[in-house]
Amino acid sequence: MKSIRVIRQILALFLILYPALGQSPAPTGQPRALELRDALAWKRIASPAVSPDGKWFAHKLVPNEGDSEVVLRRLEDGKEWRFPAGETAMSATGPMGPGMMAQSEVVFADDSRWLAFPIAPTFRDSQRLKRERQPLQNRVVLIDLESGKKIEFEKIRRFAFSGEQAGWIALQRYGAEPAPGPSTGPASGAASGATSGRTVERATGTDLILHELATGHQLNIGNVADFSFNRQGSWLAWTIDAAEMMGNGIQIRNMATGAVLPLDNDRAVYRGLNWTEKGEALAAVKGFEDKAYTEKVFQLIGVIFTKERLRKLTWNPLEDKTFPAGMTISPNREPTWNDDLSAILFGIHDLKKKKEAAGTKDPKEGGEPGGSMSASASASRTAPEEPAKPDLVLWHWQDQRLQSQQQVEEPRDRNFSYLASYLEKEERFVRLADESLRTITPAPHQRYGIGVDRREYERMGNLDGRRYQDLNIVDLKTGERRLALKKNRYSYGVSPDGTRLLYFDDGHFFSLDLTSGQSTNLTGKIDTTFWDTENDLNVVKPPVPPIGWTSDSEHALLSDGWDVWKVSAKGGSAVNLTVNGRKEKIRYQTRLRLDPDEKGINSAQPIYMRTYGEWTKQAGIARIDPNHTGPHVLRWDDAVYGGMLKAKRAEVYLFARETYNEPPTWYSADNSLANPRKLTESNPQQAQFRWSAGSRLVDYTSAKGEKLQGALYLPANYEPGLSYPTIVYIYEKRSQGLNAYVAPTFSGFNKSIYTSNGYAVFEPDITYKINDPGMSSVWCVLPGLQAAVATGIVNPERVG
Repeated sequence: MKSIRVIRQILALFLILYPALGQSPAPTGQPRALELRDALAWKRIASPAVSPDGKWFAHKLVPNEGDSEVVLRRLEDGKEWRFPAGETAMSATGPMGPGMMAQSEVVFADDSRWLAFPIAPTFRDSQRLKRERQPLQNRVVLIDLESGKKIEFEKIRRFAFSGEQAGWIALQRYGAEPAPGPSTGPASGAASGATSGRTVERATGTDLILHELATGHQLNIGNVADFSFNRQGSWLAWTIDAAEMMGNGIQIRNMATGAVLPLDNDRAVYRGLNWTEKGEALAAVKGFEDKAYTEKVFQLIGVIFTKERLRKLTWNPLEDKTFPAGMTISPNREPTWNDDLSAILFGIHDLKKKKEAAGTKDPKEGGEPGGSMSASASASRTAPEEPAKPDLVLWHWQDQRLQSQQQVEEPRDRNFSYLASYLEKEERFVRLADESLRTITPAPHQRYGIGVDRREYERMGNLDGRRYQDLNIVDLKTGERRLALKKNRYSYGVSPDGTRLLYFDDGHFFSLDLTSGQSTNLTGKIDTTFWDTENDLNVVKPPVPPIGWTSDSEHALLSDGWDVWKVSAKGGSAVNLTVNGRKEKIRYQTRLRLDPDEKGINSAQPIYMRTYGEWTKQAGIARIDPNHTGPHVLRWDDAVYGGMLKAKRAEVYLFARETYNEPPTWYSADNSLANPRKLTESNPQQAQFRWSAGSRLVDYTSAKGEKLQGALYLPANYEPGLSYPTIVYIYEKRSQGLNAYVAPTFSGFNKSIYTSNGYAVFEPDITYKINDPGMSSVWCVLPGLQAAVATGIVNPERVG
């Protein structure tokens, strides 16, 4: 009966809430309540970036609807420049049309002198272009940070600075749009037509502009399909995809001398251009038409750059008897050299045979063997009898995946490939993955791979959510497999040196030696618990996610939900680096990664952690220094801390902070984060609107005796002593958001909209009992609501 009364109270929401929305309008000049048009104009900070020398900061301001802008700030004096950046959906990471620029970042050149970013059509222009079915095309802006000079490049789909030797920027233009008319080709953007009974694929190459930053001189390279600088910026490689495949191939340019060298030429298409991390080798694949198949068959190309010469290999799998029949190299997986340049890893997939021409018959079914009727005769005889194709999706009850999951994962399945390798010196093909071991992930340095076999557990795992797997160690040189773990559920990656796998089982973390296959319990002798004791899902001993491997691969950093532990990869020793987490109920939640190129956590450098007070809801940033136990608390207050950046070549640190009434704001400081300087202002118009007067933390005890908390958000214009209509939001644990900023939107529940319109909002924590979510909510929500009413803020007669 209690639950029925609760349901009635919830349904009464619709009768209770409307009066508050009828508030009298604010007097002229006074803050007013938020409306839909206000929420649409609200902005967020996106793509924050700091220059390598730490002297410049840039970011985008993106509204919920409308045009965004790029903001550039000089850190020395705070001077700021703003540039229009076009419609949100074009310049953010939202939906983008075919051929549009995949990147949207604000990018500094490695020498810190230049800034580049894309500009999309304005909101108004994009709406018009869509109505007229015209292409949406970006342009790119290049800023000289020393002189302030701005250069714009029209119709640019992609751009890149020349790596560490930032003397150039490469800009690839859009191609010519196809003439209007019925589509006869694939929807991939490479439309095709029929010529002499064969498919002719339109060339995808477009102009690539090389702009020399120091002089402004430009070079135009035509028919470029793909391009890539090596990391050092000493070489630029590109593939040519021209009409009729005339001149197709791979070419490279020495960026120091300007010399251009052809690496390969053929009447083929080239895909998957991929440099090694050190930039001393690259790999690609090239594909040829084959009359027997609906798709191209591909060959492998590898090039190694030495001081003396270029060494090139080309491998045609059709000439290799060990290569499986009916398969080809996949263009959907980039080929990759291993670290010692002894082998190239790539994908292979099955080929689809072309269907017999319309009207032909199998000789067994009569008719002339190998013959065919004329097109007109075939059409006249078969067209009337040809039934309409049914538009059905068939699902079998014994499928490993639910039909809905198969639909969602169809693009992934379509592009799937099996891992294989080609050993250069031995001239030997090695198939690594097959139907019995479909997924193999190469470990660092590519000596071993981790093979995942889910066949035995996949169907049940998709039904009950317990996704088990058998893990195999695969020798990437020989293809040899060894079963390492049976029915494993949690694995967390291989150490940076490629020799150990971290995994979790039955409440403990283990290290699996990939050479010997032996496992070592890392946490069995540590006096703490590394599984989440507060997880109320139907899971037995779920792990607290680990923080990661150290860069020397000698230790793993683990979390017990409170503290950070440095644990030997060989077992036996462990150090609590933070000391006070469990004792003072402070959670060291997340490591703030400052080096995007790191290979593991460098424990010889300070480690920055985001922190959170479990019962105070305060938060901050702490630093763990090398060879020191105990944290240095750098920031700690009634706020929420988000991302953190560090300049690549300077001791300049930036962090984001927000409160209930201050949107995420970026600050700069030194490594102590003391005396920070404010860098961003995203929504100065907030002062024009009614905003929540603050928040209150409500402590209470559930009907089952558990200590819980709730977040109570005050309405705008709150006056002490008065009670207010209140909306109760019911969903798991929410009190950790007490100090979080919520930007106004009109999609879904939004407390900023409600508090602006005169409501209080209460979000009580819920802890669930297994198989009883309904009553669990009652046991937690009703005592929480009683405690909120006791504050005097909540009107008990007007609660929804």
